[in-house]
Amino acid sequence: MGFKWIDKNIPKIGVRDLARGCKPFSDDIRLPDDALVLKILRSRRSHARLLGLEVAEALQIPGVIGVLTGKDVPGRNLHGLINKDQPLLAEDKVRFVGEPVALVAAEDEKSAREAVGAIRVTYEDLAPVFDPEKALENDAPLVHKKGNLLFRRTLRKGDVAKRFAQSHVIVKRSYSTPHLEHSCLEPDAGAGYVDQNGTLVIYASTQNPHYDQKEVSGILGLQGEKIRIIQAATGGGFGSKLDLTVQGFIGLALHHFRRPARLVFSREEAFLATTKRHPLKIQMESGATRDGRLLALRARVVCDTGAYASYGIAVATRAAVHATGPYDIKNVEIESLAVYTNNPVAGAMRGFGTPQMAFASESQMDILAHELGMDPLEIRKVNALRPGSSTATGQKLSESVGILETLNAIEPHYRKAKTHWKKDGDSSCGKKGIGLGAMMYGIGNTGVQNPSSARAEVDTKGRVTLFTGAADIGQGSSTVLAQIAAEVLCLDPHEIQMVVADTKWTASAGASSASRQTYISGNAVRAAAQKLLDVLLAEAADVLKTPRTDLVLKEGYVIGPEETHRKVSLSELAEMANRKGRPLSGEGYFDPETTRLDLETGQGDPYATYAFGCQLALVDVDELTGKVSVSEVVAAHDVGKAIHPQNVEGQIQGGVAMGLGFALMEKYIPGVTDSMGEYQVPTCLDMPRITTIILEDPEPTGPFGAKGVGEPALIPTAPAVLNAIADAVGERIYDLPANPEKVRVTLHR
Repeated sequence: MGFKWIDKNIPKIGVRDLARGCKPFSDDIRLPDDALVLKILRSRRSHARLLGLEVAEALQIPGVIGVLTGKDVPGRNLHGLINKDQPLLAEDKVRFVGEPVALVAAEDEKSAREAVGAIRVTYEDLAPVFDPEKALENDAPLVHKKGNLLFRRTLRKGDVAKRFAQSHVIVKRSYSTPHLEHSCLEPDAGAGYVDQNGTLVIYASTQNPHYDQKEVSGILGLQGEKIRIIQAATGGGFGSKLDLTVQGFIGLALHHFRRPARLVFSREEAFLATTKRHPLKIQMESGATRDGRLLALRARVVCDTGAYASYGIAVATRAAVHATGPYDIKNVEIESLAVYTNNPVAGAMRGFGTPQMAFASESQMDILAHELGMDPLEIRKVNALRPGSSTATGQKLSESVGILETLNAIEPHYRKAKTHWKKDGDSSCGKKGIGLGAMMYGIGNTGVQNPSSARAEVDTKGRVTLFTGAADIGQGSSTVLAQIAAEVLCLDPHEIQMVVADTKWTASAGASSASRQTYISGNAVRAAAQKLLDVLLAEAADVLKTPRTDLVLKEGYVIGPEETHRKVSLSELAEMANRKGRPLSGEGYFDPETTRLDLETGQGDPYATYAFGCQLALVDVDELTGKVSVSEVVAAHDVGKAIHPQNVEGQIQGGVAMGLGFALMEKYIPGVTDSMGEYQVPTCLDMPRITTIILEDPEPTGPFGAKGVGEPALIPTAPAVLNAIADAVGERIYDLPANPEKVRVTLHR
């Protein structure tokens, strides 16, 4: 089937405005001269009772308008994506360094900073707990009264003990991953004002404006329509801008002072206060037959969710579901725990626990291959999921199961590397290595309702407008959604007006996370565009006195059969429909078919579709310094259908970059890492040559067959790099990152 706009590399929607600086970020939004500057006083204690706050001295500073505390929150002083357990401003207790204690509003930056320093806080220190394993002990300090175990997810299928007894080889290892900082180019920021109707209007750097609206309305005790959230241009998110960051504080200031206000985090504040990637401790045991067939897998996963829940439940669940990787393992026993500690809050970060689990499961695959004398690619092909296979949750896969295709696509590059990458042998001070990493990723949220809505309409001038709540945070969702609507309506995507992520005008599209917008919002947009098309053709059938089945929409006209020479423009149709009181619009809705996971066994259908991929990494390891240089990455990903191939390629390249950081250098140390000076991320000098292979195994329920690639692009990179390092040096690293110090120790082990 040929497409006009699908599978086309059109210029991205809004790219001209961004390039010219016409689309403002939160810190650029112009506010009136009387706008307030907001600053937050944050706890410097990990765990303490909050006995008193003295703000009188701060209020005496010229330019200070007010200081707000938890007692000034008029509604519910709690928020959270899944569990409402995190106060906007601490009242009785602080649970991590960086927790907000008071909000200062002042006329200028200097006064606000002075006021923050003048607030006197009286604490009673409590014993903290930083190790999630120790937090589970009976005598551990309690982070929350209900206990330190936030959530347990168990997953059981088959007879694990029996199959381990039948295994020819059993590999049991422990793995660990650290806290990671999102390192968005734009730190968190927002601005707001009260409009003429008394509505609190908040511009924010966000991934989910409709969630923000709901949370802020709860905090302030106001009806939702009295809060309007507009997504400003957003300089990256990666999950950190799913939680409330600035929105609640701006709303609180607007509510109390009725003056415009702005809150911008410094880079140091972003490091201190925003959510981190969950550190995971993983014990994994795998059993296989002589021919490499996986018989059983047992795993225990401990997720450090920090002081508050955030996305901890989702991460623990997804970690369990994806522990098997893209392999058919019929006997599985997994326990995944999300545990409170006094560490920074851990939330969503690109992959929701799957990158950590892939590091463990793909390391297991290489170790098994070594023990069995098998080729690492072959053991993956033997066990790869296929149509008809069942996942660890018992979900039977029928179509769009592209893992074997990605392995086959990687094979020529892998065989060539085996032959030529080491043909000259290792250099005098370095060793070369080849590694593979494969993955699967469930698209959307896990086993819960996960809907999106969209609306398309034609105005009296014949212009089509698409309304979607999907926040574009740089991943290009607005472009892809415009292409989908344009394909249905036979229009140029750039002729479609876009109204995006504004709670006044758009219905909820859910979060820009879990690689869900192309698949879920894409389906909602396609449905909205199709309903609008049906309305247009029905209206035109009356005007042209022609059966609907003989009409087509093309380039702004509804056209009858060629011999009739009849046509009517969209503007004419809209004017006639408007006079009749019949607006030309269509609404679309899509919620993927999933089932909740059984509380005891974890069995169910948590996702409607899965993405698959495999990456090959070629590395050089310097024996003198321990430095690892990644020379090349070949990345093959099954995306169902590439709506915008260049955008897909960009996502893959960005995922590889983030995966390299996860593998080799990134580690946030609470209490130590406070800026980019102490936190290393890959630069252009660290990037390898990247060969992208886009595979399309169409998803029948996807818009034109599409799935998603945002998170899948990241997941296989670290496993491939770590397997390549092990191939180079003959020893394996089990805790990330594989920085030079760690590699050097491994070399001399």
